[in-house]
Amino acid sequence: MVVQQHRRRGGALVVAAAVAGVMATSGCSGGTGAVADDRPGGGRTDRVRTAADALVAAGSARARTSMETATGGTRVTIQGEGGYDFRRRMGRLTVVLPKDPAGADEHRPVTELMAPGALYMKNRGAGVPADKWVRIDTTTLADGNLVTGGATDPLAAAELLRGARDVTYVGEESVAGETVHHYRGSTDIGRAARAAEPHARASLAAAAKGFATDTVPFDVYLDEQGRLRKVRHRFSFANATGTVAVTSTTVLYDFGTPVTMVLPDRRDIYAGRIGT
Repeated sequence: MVVQQHRRRGGALVVAAAVAGVMATSGCSGGTGAVADDRPGGGRTDRVRTAADALVAAGSARARTSMETATGGTRVTIQGEGGYDFRRRMGRLTVVLPKDPAGADEHRPVTELMAPGALYMKNRGAGVPADKWVRIDTTTLADGNLVTGGATDPLAAAELLRGARDVTYVGEESVAGETVHHYRGSTDIGRAARAAEPHARASLAAAAKGFATDTVPFDVYLDEQGRLRKVRHRFSFANATGTVAVTSTTVLYDFGTPVTMVLPDRRDIYAGRIGT
């Protein structure tokens, strides 16, 4: 397990990255200029802030995730794919880790189950038996599990937008062959935590204390129903080696696809010491 130090306002906070051998963080991306929101009805900030509500109304979706970290000239990308049930507030992803920097064999894919306040991981490695799960209380993580698991929980990514400000309308674009509306702005993590639904509030409140800044730039793409089709957040924090830049991207598609998942039985959760 990789341990990362987050520094904020002179204090040091420690986040234990839940993905074996890899820093779960990523780099920034650029973008084009924005234009005034001339869509009928306006209200661009409100549309962004209520993206999570539109997902709950949609029920469920397939998801693809990508998390890229950049630090000291090194970039690492972690990919994930699965599904999310927004009404049950639960999701399942298969996360694929890159090779170790030393060129070791590729890691086995990690199965992640996301639930309110918790992250369950299988094939965790680091001394955990192959048939056991690891359970992490996300309310105790200094990043609220926005980056720890190598993928941002899709509903948490939408809840984070409740703190959106300085939103501009970039224009119409295409995502997965469908026309969407591209917005750009920044979100305040603390404000998002206060406005979030109860299931996300504690984790976002933890994140508000863990990053180098409360402000997280984003690009979000919404369809005509206000559903989040793609979102890219750019996080940053400081550790012992310098600034770590994180780009977390979530793409949602095939809305309404059933998502089947059952949380592990207590007997199947590893209670021993986890290696680093």
